[in-house]
Amino acid sequence: MSGKKKKLREPSGFSRRDFLKGAGMAVSTGLLPAPPAPAATPGSSAGVVGPGAVPITLQINGKSHSLKVEPRMTLLDALRDRLDLTGAKKVCDRGVCGSCTVIMDGHPVYACNVLAIEAEGHKLVTIEGLGNEEKLHPVMAAFVDHDAQQCGFCTPGFVVACKAFLDKHPDPTLADVESGLGGNICRCGTYAGVRQAVLQAAKMKGAQDHA
Repeated sequence: MSGKKKKLREPSGFSRRDFLKGAGMAVSTGLLPAPPAPAATPGSSAGVVGPGAVPITLQINGKSHSLKVEPRMTLLDALRDRLDLTGAKKVCDRGVCGSCTVIMDGHPVYACNVLAIEAEGHKLVTIEGLGNEEKLHPVMAAFVDHDAQQCGFCTPGFVVACKAFLDKHPDPTLADVESGLGGNICRCGTYAGVRQAVLQAAKMKGAQDHA
């Protein structure tokens, strides 16, 4: 072989460089639309927030809560550290275990996966808004009846998820319950009790609706 390096031949036709140059000219001359500007976020008139705290208002359990948070703060941290609503537990902090489940506009969500500023303008329900020692929610009472909790750390998330599930599936089968609660994990393994609790709560809620 010769020691000389062969000069690479550029492919004939339309090159990538030609395309990029042409696209840039098209945008600058108005032939193509420019990329859209970033969407505005709460607390900002320029469409960009942070890194400092911004004011937001959260609708939680029927009440308004005004607070200032950094845009990076999760809804879970805002609930626990700023509003002293500690029912939602911080366990995996990765959207896997379901211990931080809350209800947003009727849908169960992981509070660790939602930014606090994203929750503004939505209706939120936490475990604190479902019941108390004097008046238990049917799901809470059913959890007690079926011993569906052991260490109890996952229980608030499970109760909230069960409530949201029953709102959409008022007369579920056991298979429905198993599928519908697949996003919550219990390290103690009380799944059998949880499933029976949901079935009982469905009957209790149905009886109340028709009372």
